Amino acid sequence: MATSIRLAPETEKRLDFLASRTGRTKAYYLREIIEQGIEELEDYYLAADVLERVRKGQEQVHSAAEMRKDLGLDD
Repeated sequence: MATSIRLAPETEKRLDFLASRTGRTKAYYLREIIEQGIEELEDYYLAADVLERVRKGQEQVHSAAEMRKDLGLDD
C-alpha cells in the first residue's frame, strides 16, 4: 500500500542523514518506525480501553489471591 506523509523539514533532514550514513533507504526506516510505533500504540490504546471498561464495571477483575487459588499456587 502506497501512502504519502509530510514530514517537518528537520525530521526529513534527520531521516536523510540516517539513510545516507547507514546505506539504507528512507522507506526502510519509515517502515521500521511505523511497525515499532504501531505496536506501542496498540498496547497503549487497547490497555486504555480495558481500563475504561474496568472503571465502568464492564470488565471482570480478579485479585492476585483469587488467581493463585484458581491456579493451585497456594497449595
